[in-house]
Amino acid sequence: MTSYLRSWIYGGTVPAEQPDPIPTLQKVSPPPSDDEDGGDTETERGLDDDDSPPVFPALNSAQRAQSSSNKPASSNKVLSDAMLMPPPPVPSLSVRTPGVPSKPGSSLLVPTTTTKPPPKPNTKRGPKVALAPGFGPLDWAALKSSGADLRGVDTLLRIPPSVLKKHNKKDDAWSAFNGKVYNMTPYLAFHPGGEKELMRVAGRDGTKLFASTHAWVNVDFMLDACLVGFLVPEPASP
Repeated sequence: MTSYLRSWIYGGTVPAEQPDPIPTLQKVSPPPSDDEDGGDTETERGLDDDDSPPVFPALNSAQRAQSSSNKPASSNKVLSDAMLMPPPPVPSLSVRTPGVPSKPGSSLLVPTTTTKPPPKPNTKRGPKVALAPGFGPLDWAALKSSGADLRGVDTLLRIPPSVLKKHNKKDDAWSAFNGKVYNMTPYLAFHPGGEKELMRVAGRDGTKLFASTHAWVNVDFMLDACLVGFLVPEPASP
């Protein structure tokens, strides 16, 4: 069938069939690398097994040449660590006493300003008063929150010293602290120092004595339910 088609296309003699060419492999050599171009290898250049960092600046650079020309001849000398910063003298630890400097001025301790021993702590305290059962701090807090009338007055008053000194009895004891006047009568049995100590300021301003005795106590919180008024100066006489 193939011969018939060829004779019909060419209209004449059918050329002889040519066998297909056999493919051949062509060998191409790679271009020479940079290492092979010069003909020098790392071994020939002396770089084999060399892990040292490169010199910076380069030995033949302009920066190195300029710095070398500006430095005097004495600056080219290499100083050792001992010459740059000699270590401070360290005394032998075997001859030192802990806490005592070996030489004056050779210790980092703060110089002592006195050789007087510190005073002994003051252990003297005031006499202890045994409170009756039911008159402790928690009992006083419960009494304040109970809603009982601990003031003894219907409204807050302006109280001059002449009026304050009239309330100096055990059943009617007023005292002023920081400009506020309190009715201390309900608190007498609850006072940890006893009734006698609290009656020392009855009818007068007890701010100074209170501050010297127990300034850490918040008197406003302790006696807030007993507030009767404020301490004011005496009115001017007509």
